[in-house]
Amino acid sequence: MQVKKVLTYAAIAFVAFYLFTRPADAASAVRGAMDTVVNAADSLALFVAKLT
Repeated sequence: MQVKKVLTYAAIAFVAFYLFTRPADAASAVRGAMDTVVNAADSLALFVAKLT
């Protein structure tokens, strides 16, 4: 259980470090992830629409 807690804190520290040192790259990564989610939702909506 301790290893999981340490890894969680390390991941949070890495994300915070990345946000503070390279905010433009972090924003680009978030934008890319959101674009992927939106594209997946659009594809799912198109699939459901074609079923009817």
